[in-house]
Amino acid sequence: MVSYREKKVIPIGTVSELTGLSVRQIRYYEERKLVVPERSKGGTRKFSFEDVDMLVEVANKMEDGMQTYEIHKMREREKKQISKEKMREEMLKGQLNVQFNRHRPPS
Repeated sequence: MVSYREKKVIPIGTVSELTGLSVRQIRYYEERKLVVPERSKGGTRKFSFEDVDMLVEVANKMEDGMQTYEIHKMREREKKQISKEKMREEMLKGQLNVQFNRHRPPS
């Protein structure tokens, strides 16, 4: 089930109001692949609350002097780390299930 924070339902104008960023800045961050909105059938951008958080974080890092490519690289490293952690977690769950006979083969 998708949490409300992940649902892409917020139009760009509202995102602009929430973040204090201009529509132009938001589109620029989209071009740089720092945020990926969905598009409605009519082509309208739809953002999630997670996207709003990311845009605020990006704006703060830009204000601190970071470049968009540095932010993009940092996000890619974070995604890889999260992916590795999820894989470790799944492996541990599997090992525990085998150890404690929680996994039953199909009959």
